[in-house]
Amino acid sequence: MRARLVPSTVAALVLGALLLPGTAQASPAPAVPVVDVRAHDSTAGTALASGYDEPGTRLRVPAGRSGDARWLEIAYQVQETGYWCGPAATRIALSARTAAPSQGELAAQLGTTEAGTDHIGQVTGVLNARLGGGWYETKEMPNDPPTQGQRDLLWHDIVYDIDRNYPLVANIVAPPGNQPPGNQPPGYPPDQTIYHYFTVFGYDAVDRTVLIADPASFGGNQIYWISFDQLATLIPPKGYSA
Repeated sequence: MRARLVPSTVAALVLGALLLPGTAQASPAPAVPVVDVRAHDSTAGTALASGYDEPGTRLRVPAGRSGDARWLEIAYQVQETGYWCGPAATRIALSARTAAPSQGELAAQLGTTEAGTDHIGQVTGVLNARLGGGWYETKEMPNDPPTQGQRDLLWHDIVYDIDRNYPLVANIVAPPGNQPPGNQPPGYPPDQTIYHYFTVFGYDAVDRTVLIADPASFGGNQIYWISFDQLATLIPPKGYSA
């Protein structure tokens, strides 16, 4: 997004004259890029934002609705360390409802170490502590592949929570290729098992796809759609907060 230029040289001179001698004019904060979900379709594998992969990079996604699709407003941020995916995903979820704290604050509250965030229950506790009340619950998905009951509950939770302005945080395990082959999220290393957290903040009931805010920025992909079936295979044997 390009910054609007002020064409008037006279205006600039007047502003300069108002500054006290020796006072430097503060540089404006850089604009946060905006991701327009409506500018893309919701087909699985579609990346909406790519290339913003510097640690701490921010993006804003406005809320919206299109047909049977709905997504929430979030303040996205690339995780600041290689092991802060839990704090970053938690921060993204909080941003839909409140001014989100820093990743560092959340890392301390989550008990995140260089080994990562140990369990999805820690995310659930911090979400409830930050927002007040007890909306979020930890949902375990120990069966791999998941049972039909677990799949049905996951889809229900996605629609129910997002319709009420609550994103979900998922703890995932993506093995090499994530069976069936080639079914990993966009940009994931195909030869590694990835243990990770990301945020689910939108869905399309017709395409049966879900909108992901991925703080790792694997392959330079930040915001993308994946199929619900793929999400259901990524979570076991871990769980999610909803």
